[in-house]
Amino acid sequence: QVQLVESGGGLVQPGESLRLSCAVFGFTSSRHTMGWYRQAPGKERELVAGIIMADGRTDYADSVKGRFTISRDNAKHTAYLQMNSLKPEDTGVYYCYYQAAPRKYWGQGTQVTVSS
Repeated sequence: QVQLVESGGGLVQPGESLRLSCAVFGFTSSRHTMGWYRQAPGKERELVAGIIMADGRTDYADSVKGRFTISRDNAKHTAYLQMNSLKPEDTGVYYCYYQAAPRKYWGQGTQVTVSS
């Protein structure tokens, strides 16, 4: 059974940084992707960033390009999301995902709040 354990998140001021981590346990595939979605109050869940674990190729939402960086450590089965220059509009619950087609698994979510 696949389980995702997230860490990081919190309350920061605009311009500050945070790092999220997501560790996968019980994975069964070497061909998988990981990443994060986020959901702000009253809005739909949106993809923030994703990474192909095998080769490190990445994808980002336009709104975070140049500010967020996703990376991975295959030995630890963990993905990281470094978030710099945070803005109030980055506020929301961030959900880690692990996808090994056709299944997608989700973390418990972690709150990120950017406010002065």
